[in-house]
This record gives sequence, C-alpha cells and structure tokens, in this order.
Amino acid sequence: MEYGFTTAAYVVAAVLFIQSLGGLSGQESAKRAVWYGIFGMALAIAATLYGPGAGNWMISLVMIAVGGVIGWYVAQRVQMTEMPQLVAAMHSLVGLAAVFIGFNTHIELTSIAGMDEAARQALTGFAAKVAEKTAVEVAILRVETFLGVFIGAVTFTGSVIAFGKLAGKVDGKAKKLPGGHVLNAGAAIISLVLLFVYLQSGSTVALLVMTLAALFIGYHLIMGIGGADMPVVVSMLNSYSGWAAAAIGFSLSNDLLIVVGALVGSSGAILSYIMCKAMNRSFISVILGGFGGTTGPAMEVTGEQIAIDAEGVAAALNDADSVIIIPGYGMAVAQAQQSVSELTRKLRAKGKNVRFAIHPVAGRLPGHMNVLLAEAKVPYDIVLEMDEINEDFPETDVAIVIGSNDIVNPAAQEDPNSPIAGMPVLECWKAKQVFVSKRGQGTGYSGIENPLFYKENTRMFYGDAKKSIDALLPMIE
Repeated sequence: MEYGFTTAAYVVAAVLFIQSLGGLSGQESAKRAVWYGIFGMALAIAATLYGPGAGNWMISLVMIAVGGVIGWYVAQRVQMTEMPQLVAAMHSLVGLAAVFIGFNTHIELTSIAGMDEAARQALTGFAAKVAEKTAVEVAILRVETFLGVFIGAVTFTGSVIAFGKLAGKVDGKAKKLPGGHVLNAGAAIISLVLLFVYLQSGSTVALLVMTLAALFIGYHLIMGIGGADMPVVVSMLNSYSGWAAAAIGFSLSNDLLIVVGALVGSSGAILSYIMCKAMNRSFISVILGGFGGTTGPAMEVTGEQIAIDAEGVAAALNDADSVIIIPGYGMAVAQAQQSVSELTRKLRAKGKNVRFAIHPVAGRLPGHMNVLLAEAKVPYDIVLEMDEINEDFPETDVAIVIGSNDIVNPAAQEDPNSPIAGMPVLECWKAKQVFVSKRGQGTGYSGIENPLFYKENTRMFYGDAKKSIDALLPMIE
C-alpha cells in the first residue's frame, strides 16, 4: 500500500512540476503555474514522509516547521531587487544538501561493508536498501555518490560567490588566481582520478580531497566571471543545482527527485543557452567561466552628456505618437514600476502607442523586468521581447531608458574591443529622441562606458527613477 501510494503521488507531483514549468513560460499563466509547483511540492513531501522507510517523524516535522517559518520570514523581508541574490542563496543550499547526503551515503556504505549477514538483516530504511545491493550496484552507487558530492560542492561555493557579487559583498569584476583555467582543469583532473580511486576502494580520503577540489572549482569559476554576466551565472547555477538534486535522487533511489532534478537541470541549461545567445557568449565558455573580459583597448568615447529636466521630457512625450520604454535594473532599485505603469496608462489614455522593450538579460535575473511590470499591472500585450521590437525604433518618436546600460550600449556593435562586443542590444539610439533616466554619470554595475549617453539625440534625465517619473506625471496632459 505504501509503495503504491508513494508511486502514484510521485507521478502526480511530477506532472504538476512539468505543468508549473510550462506555465512559467507566459505571463498570463505564471501565477497558476506557481500554484501547480506549490501543490506538487506539498504532495511530494507528504508522500515521502508517508512512504516506505519513513521514520524520525518528530525530527522531520520540526525541520519542516523551522524551514517553513524561515521561508515565510525571508519572503516577507526580501525586496524584489534582492531576488537574484536570494535565488543564488537557494542554489547554494541545494548544493550543500547534495554534499551532506552524499557523505551520508558514503558513511552508510562504509558501515554496512563491515557488518555480518545477521546485522545486515536487522537494518531498516535506506541502510536496508544499501545492504541489499550487489557488488555492481554498490559500484554504481559509489559513482552516483561521488558525482552528487562533486556537483553539489561546485554549486555550493559557486552560488555563495554569486550571492556575494549580486549583493555587492564581493567585487563584481572578473578575477582569477595566477594560472586561471589551468587551475580549474587541474582540479577537475584530480577529481577524475579520485573517482577511480573511490570506485575501487571507497576511500574516505579520496572523497574528502575531491570535495575540496570541487569547492575550489566552484569558487574559482564564478570569481572569474564579471558582474555584467551574472544573469547567465544565476541560470547556470540553477542548472547545476538541478543536476545535483538528480544525483541525490539516484543515491536515495528516489524517482521523483531524479525527475525533478532533471527538469530543473535541463531547463536551467536551456535557459543558460538562450541567455548566452542573447549576449553572444559561448555556452562552453560560461561553463568554464571567465568570459566578459576585454580583448584590447576600448574605443574612445567623445562628446558630453547633456542633461534635461522633467519639463523637457514631458513636452517631448506630449508631442510624441509612439513611445518605447526600456526598463533595467535601475527601475528595480528605485522601485519605480508603479510610477512607470501610471505613466504608461496616462500616455495610452491620450491615444499614444506605448510599448516596452525587454532584453533577455535585463536586470540581474532571467525575467526580472517581466515580473516587475506584471506586478505593476502593465498589460502583457505591450511588453515585447527584443526580437519583436528592435526593428521599430527608427519609427519611434521617443525611447525612454530607465536604469539600463549594457543592453542599450551601441559599443556592442561599434567597438570590437568592448567586453560586450557582438552582444545583441536594443537599438534605441535609432529613435528620434532618447531619454535616459539615470542616477548619475557612472558606468553602472558592469563598469562599461556607454556611447549612447553622448549621442546627439540623447538627453540624460538624472535622478532617482521613481522620483523622476513621478515628476513627469502631472505634466502629461
């Protein structure tokens, strides 16, 4: 009965998770998709607690309660601008769990290997499953354990460094130790050799040394990636955490964990590929780390940034027939989405064609801008992807850039030595007038100079994005 219920529950939970992933592909279905995921996870937890081999109920319930309280507290405290680093922190916990479960499996294997047949017969739960395995199955379990610990350790330290960079606690610039990728390759080769050692002997020392090597790889990989590429890193670590979860599933013989891990791992890898394509990056270079650097001296930017006040921007908007708004991380920091939504409503009420242009890597998290605009109840049908709207800029009267830098940087097309050379960007400079809402004259998070700010048809609308947009609202007639 227990096996039948658990299997059926796992199948339903897996279907709910698949429905959840599918629903997240569209803004209209995203809220429903989140509920699918919630119900799927609740069912998975219940089935696991009720299923065969379950025990330690009090500890399990206490841990669920503590985790639920922490999750609720974090959800209440974390701002939308802090979501990228929160996601990175969650990935680190998945990686750490994989390491702990891998070592637990190793301890069980070592302990059972020294038992006689009578002692093995008295075992229950996971230990009993391990005791029943043949020599070949034990060898397979060792490989699964080794890989789970390796992927988990890489994910853990990589996610911790990503969290530090996103939170501003670690320097966002790409940094590598002397030797660069040679050190990463060396650590990977050592880990591969130790896999064969562990497979033959089950050595605790081999597992520990590999863990240290994997922790170093995760640290050095992400340290070697510049801040401008953090959105790709987040999705890449999402993929790593999925494969770590799948490895845990193999170790625990948990079919649902294997399925869910594979879903997360593959979807994260696909998202990473899509984002790499949007940034003109090689997926292999992302996996290896250390992309986003310069290849020579950057092109000199000439001219000056010309400021404009709210009256000037409002006058241009009142005269315009078509407006494209390009949101970026600066809008998230200023929490200006509600003000932007109100500006959009007023302009559309006057019969103006207002649309939003979303770059795949806008913000510091995939879909960051879409979430903010949905929260502000901006109509879904006027929020367009880069490929859908880029050709419309030459016929656009006004383009408003709110807290964006790299995704509207013409250096990607004009300067072969730029760190973002070849990256597809929103060609807003082709609009008749461009207004850039920006706090100051700095280069922003990535540290890359933007020639857009110096073009003849560009005016700099300095100040906090929310306050600047709020100042415009009474002037839109």
